[in-house]
This record gives sequence, structure tokens and C-alpha cells, in this order.
Amino acid sequence: MSKIEGMRIKNFKVLKDISLGRLWNQQKAEPLTPMTVVIGKNGVGKSTLFDAFGFLADCLKSGVEEACDARGRGGFSRLLTQGEKGPIELEVYYKEDGNARPITYELSIDTDERGRPYVLKERLRQRRKGQKHGRPFSFLILDRGSGVVWKGEREGIDEAEHSFDVRDLMESIKSGVFKEEPRETEVVELEDKRKLGIATLGSLKQHPRISAFRRFIEGWYLSYFTPDAARSLPLAGPQKHLNIHGDNLGNVVQFMEREHPKRFENILKKIAGKIPGVDMIDTEKTTDGRLLLRFNDKGFKDPFYAMQMSDGTLKIFAYLLLMEDPSPPPFLCIEEPENGLYHKLLESLADEFRKHATGLKLGAQVFITTHQPYFVNALEPKEVWVLEKKPDGFSAIRRASDNSTVQAMVAEGLPLGGLWYSDYLDERQPDAF
Repeated sequence: MSKIEGMRIKNFKVLKDISLGRLWNQQKAEPLTPMTVVIGKNGVGKSTLFDAFGFLADCLKSGVEEACDARGRGGFSRLLTQGEKGPIELEVYYKEDGNARPITYELSIDTDERGRPYVLKERLRQRRKGQKHGRPFSFLILDRGSGVVWKGEREGIDEAEHSFDVRDLMESIKSGVFKEEPRETEVVELEDKRKLGIATLGSLKQHPRISAFRRFIEGWYLSYFTPDAARSLPLAGPQKHLNIHGDNLGNVVQFMEREHPKRFENILKKIAGKIPGVDMIDTEKTTDGRLLLRFNDKGFKDPFYAMQMSDGTLKIFAYLLLMEDPSPPPFLCIEEPENGLYHKLLESLADEFRKHATGLKLGAQVFITTHQPYFVNALEPKEVWVLEKKPDGFSAIRRASDNSTVQAMVAEGLPLGGLWYSDYLDERQPDAF
């Protein structure tokens, strides 16, 4: 399954310039782990980092102008780092599977003369087979909606040998002067500069690498789950996947009961071990076609319904349901899963997320932000990134495993969350990062 090995974000709110994991030009860095957790104090940018993933997904789905306004973002000017003139830049370094050659996607977004956001530049790169060093070969280059794309599985253009302006390259290809892989090379000019090139080209069969990357982002699950949404009464009817708000929780239960009873039984066993008293969970259809989510408690004759259940019960049930999805999302992003949960549940929940992320068959990468030490107690230093504010007001990020003192303490059996609570992960500590 596809996995993000690294990401770079520039000029996105307080994230003026941060990198996580491995990038194409930072090969000595360790890639992101299957489960990656970002910790930090309030106001350091954890929610902003979470939203950077959501912003990229929204750009693909709706275009950059709508993405800048979506989810209360307030437009491009509110997203752009204070004091910067732009552009906003995002870079994703990912693999299709364990043996695939990594692909780098680069996106730059700026505003035109009328102040409207548009795609300034877009690029996809990949090294050739057997190439371990040097600059990757670009197979998609777009500048303000125009550029060149290489079809099929061929590598593209070696920019170390060809110094060029995109417009000049387009003219060279049109005139026949540029001879490198002519049958694989195509000049493209997009009609709408506010739409991503991967959204258009990724729907074409002749661009399999672009299509794969587009499907990867489309499959991301960014949780905006709210217990109140899960208490809603949707129309009856099974649905395969939990939506981002969780208001179709009952519909997914219907689907799992019918199509995957063994998986659903596994969920019930897990939740029975975490939420004392819960014996059975099922659905009930009302006379007007609405769906009630029903919880049966061993100590009571009559069931409880979702609107009567605690936030924590609904939340942990939704997470377990999500992780038992027969076709899980390749990338799962959750902000502060600890909210509403009993603190002794947090370590076991972290273990469930790790099992999901490292599963041999259906494992999906998990990215989490948290400020709860009990959750961090279940983590290893290499899984944890510390986000904090620098004196200039912008955010910086570092890996907990880069601190040898922290590594040694964890090796001696001290819990990582306890070390964080005691400020041992603070940058001011000796031997800190």
C-alpha cells in the first residue's frame, strides 16, 4: 500500500518552512514511520499541520480557489504565512509500495493580478530504475497551467542535462527540435489554472503514474469526526465507508453486519474490552425510514441509543469501525483522538492504530496529532515529532528519536509521554536535537 515517506510545507500559516521525514534531496533522513504522531503545546501549529493534508486533498477535489475558502480557512491571504509574499508550497515524497521507486509531487499556489488563487507550478519526479543518486527525472512539469507530460511508465526529462524554461521546452517539442522520447512527450495546456494538473491528467489511462498518485490522495481519510454528528438519524441503507464527520455511523454498521459479520464481531470484542458493559451494537429502523444505532448493556433490559451514549464511546467505536474497513484508506489522519476518552484507554488505542498501520495485508499509514502524554506513552521516539514555536513566532519540528538522552531513557523503560510531561523533550534540554 502507498506510503508517504516525507513532506515539506512552506508559507502555510505558521508553517513557514518545515520538513518531516525523507525527501528526494534529503536521502539521509529517515522516512516517516507507518504511524506518525505530532505532539506540542497549544498554538504551535498541530491543527495547521493536520489542515495542510486536508488542504491538498481539497485542492485536488475542488480546485485551489475553493480549497482556500473551504473548512473556514478564510481565503489565500489568511493561509499565507504572515509577512510572506508567497507562494504556498507543498511537497510530498511517497511510494506506491515497498519496492516501488519513490515519487515526488511539488505544488506551488499563488494569486493572480486580481487576487485569485491559482496553480503557479506543479511537478512530478521519479528516479530511473537503478538510479540511487542525483536529481530525479520529471515526468510532469506545469507552469501556470501549461507544460509537458511524459506518458506511460517512461522516466521523463533529465533536468541536469537540459536547462530550460517550460515555455521554451513546449515550443521545442512542438517544432520537433526536442527529440528525447518524442512519442512519450506531450504538450498540455489546461483550460482552468485553478485546477490541479493531476486532477485532469490523472483521469487519463495513458498516465498511469499520475493516475496512481491522484487515487492515493483521493483515498485519504481526514477525520473531522464529531460525536454529535454520529448521533444523527440518517436514512436507512448500508454504506461501505465511514464519512469524515461520522454521521453515517449507523449505515456503516448496517453494511458490516450484512457483508462482514466476522469483522464486526471482532469490533464488538474489542469495544467490549475497552467499554465495560457494552454487549452488543446493532441498528434499528424507524417507521419513517430513519436509522437508530443501538447499544445493548449487559446490566439493562432496554438498549441505549447513540443519542444517549457518551462522546468517548461513540468516538472509540468509530475508530475501531474505521480500522476494520475491508478496504481501508491508504492514509488516515486524525486530530487529537484522545478528546472525550478515559485516559487509561489511550495507550490501547495507540496500539490499535499501530497494528492497523503495520498490518501485513491491509495496513494503512496513520498520522495523528495529540497533546496527551498517556497516548504518547505507547509510542516509540522514532514515531514522535515535536512541534514548537521558534522565537520568531513560526513553527519548527524535530523527531524525538534525534535526542540521544531521550532514546537512552526510553531504552531504560521510562515512558515517552512521562518524559514529555517532565519537559525532557523540550528543546532547551541538554543534548536536545
